[in-house]
Amino acid sequence: MMTDAPSAALPRAVLFDLDGTLVDSAPGIAEVINHVLVPLGCPPLALAAVREMIGDGAPRLLERALAAHALALPPAEEDILLTRYLALLEASPPGPACLFPGATEVVSALAAEGVALGLCTNKPVAATRSALRALRLDDRFGVVLGGDSLSRRKPDPEPLLAALAELGRTVEGAVMIGDSTADIDAARAAGMASIAVRYGYSRKPVDGLGADLVIDRLSDLAGALRRLRFQRNR
Repeated sequence: MMTDAPSAALPRAVLFDLDGTLVDSAPGIAEVINHVLVPLGCPPLALAAVREMIGDGAPRLLERALAAHALALPPAEEDILLTRYLALLEASPPGPACLFPGATEVVSALAAEGVALGLCTNKPVAATRSALRALRLDDRFGVVLGGDSLSRRKPDPEPLLAALAELGRTVEGAVMIGDSTADIDAARAAGMASIAVRYGYSRKPVDGLGADLVIDRLSDLAGALRRLRFQRNR
């Protein structure tokens, strides 16, 4: 049963990233982007290469994919490819089997403790909502913001601050959970705590991102949140 307020050992709000944090979406994203580039005569990009392109929004991912093939298209043609990519991405969401171990349990446990939950991703919001429905997590978050929901995306702090405002929470009692520079830099700019996951899609060593704590698996999150709360209250 959800309580009115979280335990004193837990934050009042937790914001999650999606790709690379809650769900291993890279295989599906690789399949979609490779499909979109087939008409250009492009051979498939390796999954490892696509993993390193994820995290800064769909337009940036497409730019990186084109650059990997040494292609530069006129803006109008690139816009057409982006529209096609977004449509396919929304129509091909990752299923529950793609969730990282413990994702459903962790989110459900925090909600049951009365922690306000938000999702802040650079993934387009339509594809994000499609993914959450397929992952059976669409009823867990009080606010969902995608990379196209606001005028700015992570690493700008605007999405995090907007999410907290909608949840009725402040940065002092909030934590951002993510896997990339965009997540941790956004949290730092917002003035809130952050926890990085080691298993995601970061292009930099996770221990060097500047997060308050780093965890190896989602099952470690509850303990990390309590430890972080204790550290910040000493």
